Amino acid sequence: MLQCRNDYPSLVRDFRWQIPARFNIGVAIADAWGRREPDRTALLDYRHDGEPERLTYGAFALRSNALAAALVRRGVRRGDRVALLMPQSFETAIAHAAVYKLGAIAVPLALLFGVEAIEYRLQTAGVTAIIASAAGYAKVKPVAGRLRGLETIVVVDGAEAGVDDFARLVRDTPPDFVAVDTKPDDPAMMIFTSGTTGPPKGALHGHRVLLGHLPGVQFHHEFLPQAGDLMWTPADWAWAGGLLNALLPSLQLGVPVVASRFQRFEPENALLLMEKMRVRNAFIPPTALRMMKSVPDIRRRFALPLRTIGSAGESLGRETFDWAQAELGLTVNEFYGQTECNAVLSSCGALGIARAGAIGLPVPGHEVAIIDDRGRVMKPGETGQIAIRRPDPVMFLEYWENPEATRQKFVGDWMTTGDQGTADADGYVTFFGRDDDVITSAGFRIGPSEIEDCLSAHPAVALAAAVGKPDPVRTEIVKAYVVLKDGRAGSAALADEVKLWVRDRLSAHEYPREVEFVDSIPLTTTGKVIRRIFRDRARREAASGEAG
Repeated sequence: MLQCRNDYPSLVRDFRWQIPARFNIGVAIADAWGRREPDRTALLDYRHDGEPERLTYGAFALRSNALAAALVRRGVRRGDRVALLMPQSFETAIAHAAVYKLGAIAVPLALLFGVEAIEYRLQTAGVTAIIASAAGYAKVKPVAGRLRGLETIVVVDGAEAGVDDFARLVRDTPPDFVAVDTKPDDPAMMIFTSGTTGPPKGALHGHRVLLGHLPGVQFHHEFLPQAGDLMWTPADWAWAGGLLNALLPSLQLGVPVVASRFQRFEPENALLLMEKMRVRNAFIPPTALRMMKSVPDIRRRFALPLRTIGSAGESLGRETFDWAQAELGLTVNEFYGQTECNAVLSSCGALGIARAGAIGLPVPGHEVAIIDDRGRVMKPGETGQIAIRRPDPVMFLEYWENPEATRQKFVGDWMTTGDQGTADADGYVTFFGRDDDVITSAGFRIGPSEIEDCLSAHPAVALAAAVGKPDPVRTEIVKAYVVLKDGRAGSAALADEVKLWVRDRLSAHEYPREVEFVDSIPLTTTGKVIRRIFRDRARREAASGEAG
């Protein structure tokens, strides 16, 4: 854990990793507090039209013990893969703790996935058990017969033959389970990459991944925990952002977590939740923050007790950074990481480490640099790939059954990210975008995130994607695909207005030379714009001679 300091240099100088010889995530998030303070609140289940339900650490520990024992009785063994397909809920947290306690490997999956995407991940992981909500089971049921090795299905409110009912298992099984003795490097979870480039891969993490996240989470939440802290995120707990940037670290630190079951992100509903639940700490991805900008008069209409907001997944951008300071009254602490190695760069407003347009500095305990394709560290201001040096407690163990992809992830001891960026003379890192997303135009390398952030600040724009379109003169031009706000209609005049908006605020080489209005922009389950769809579309347009 981070010790409170008034300055960054001393924080880095005095930090030391303390990884124990034995560590189990399930014990750390449930039993540790359950033994010391059984009545302490662990989770709150938000209800829009009523009072929230409360789960104490004592009940959390007992219920996860009972579920672990029930799973073992059904043949789940250490090292088996157990898929979890549920929304934010008590049951999801209980299932995670139970799987870790029995030494199995949790495979969290998002409910937003379609049947084919779910089947791919279940097949790849080789799951032997599935724990799902009713909605999750509806997606699993059509493919369950094709999953070799699948023996157990547990459903929340399950009521049909061939599946176990979650509540009945927990109620009828004695909670006397003793967690297995796990080491920090023993596998604990498999989180699939978001699939922005190529097929998703299963990133396998050891139990130490939770310890590795603590400094980064404490850094961007300005020395969490503080008195009264309460965590919420709209991010699905099935991906690294929701699970490892919010749920698990907060539970280990004794910070209550709000569970919400929104089907999709609605800015007004999010603000109402944060007001009603008195949320003090939030992890909100940049896309969600940009959507919040469409809500008028936030400071006047909502009494928000927010102390900190962390944001990651894409570049936050200057416009959204400035908007949050003006409208939310605090500095959004941007941070950076990947499914394979998360929360390694961060801002921290309490230490004065926050610059619009930049991610921040390396989190204490992590060595991060900008390197070239041979692993040489670049000079300040030079563009290269963001990389993290191993060994590092937060780094993944391997890609599941894919040693070649694991090998290709490293250049020497540097884990490469595929993300382009620069570091200035002070060490602040600016993120441009993934290798495939960076636009090369007239000799300039342009990151799409800054353009998208600028576009989203236009009064008529709800969301935007910026990509490179092949051009015989400039190599590529910037093309923007724009979703307008309700009530606004696309026109040539509005397209020109949007172009000038970016040109006046960024630069002449960054503005989109083509703007096309679209009905929607596809996002990954982590809230990232899937630019490759529009990039392929722009390439087809260029090949056929079409103009937007």
